[in-house]
Amino acid sequence: MNRASDRTTRSRPGAEPAELATLRGWLRAAKGNLTFYSLARRARGDGRPEYKVSEYTLRQALDGRLSTLPTTLAFARGAGADQKKAERLWAAADRAVNPPPRRPAPYVPGAFTTPAGLVRAMNRVRATAPHTSLRALADRAGPGLSRSTLHRLLSGAPMPTAGQLAAFAAACEAGEAATAALLAGHRRILDGPPRPFRYGCAEAEWAAERRYRDEAARPWLAEPERDWYEQQLHDEREADYQRQIDEAEALLDELEADPHPAGAAPSPAGRDLRAELAAIARAQPIYDAWIGRARST
Repeated sequence: MNRASDRTTRSRPGAEPAELATLRGWLRAAKGNLTFYSLARRARGDGRPEYKVSEYTLRQALDGRLSTLPTTLAFARGAGADQKKAERLWAAADRAVNPPPRRPAPYVPGAFTTPAGLVRAMNRVRATAPHTSLRALADRAGPGLSRSTLHRLLSGAPMPTAGQLAAFAAACEAGEAATAALLAGHRRILDGPPRPFRYGCAEAEWAAERRYRDEAARPWLAEPERDWYEQQLHDEREADYQRQIDEAEALLDELEADPHPAGAAPSPAGRDLRAELAAIARAQPIYDAWIGRARST
């Protein structure tokens, strides 16, 4: 008889559960005047192995400890009692003697912002679930999450979608708070890091400081003031230079308007005038520096 899968209370508690006392009283009433030898012989009457039990084992069913379910069913069979009722009474006594472990409070994740933080939060939510195996979670999550998919998501590759995350939280019975925290962290990861805050007053202060520096440097960039004599010399030099430019341009126009055969070489006068204009152009920066004119870029 296989007893490994059944739980048995090895020590009698100080305060016996009422369900256990009810089961023992029902078995004692079903036994009546039968001996334990007769019970064991009648239980294995058809030779079925699951009802092959000894007299000593049947005697233990009445000594105050919770017997195994096969022993209880064999006792009821040997006494000719209702085996389904015996099974119901045994299940009630088993729940009273061996209550299920108390489930820890569901874990509510904090404000994580990285995929690694999401994986840690999912594993901690799974640890507080009523059923933590991947098979049980996959059965409760539905067709969208298989065991292999859950294993990959809980390992960090790839990152789950919002639908998969909601199905995972529902399978873990995480509750509304934990589900909302998981989805909020998922959105933060997809949105990326927050943009830096721009302080408007700091920009205004920077612009004011820049304007102050420019105004302080303006006197050094301006041309120095001239007296009336220096200004008169400057104007005369400027007028003389402009007159030379005008005369050269007028002469160049006359030479270009003079017809000459195609392919003929330009006249010596044209060559001399062009050379003079090139020299004037090369001397322009030097002249500007000499008369103090600001160069244009």
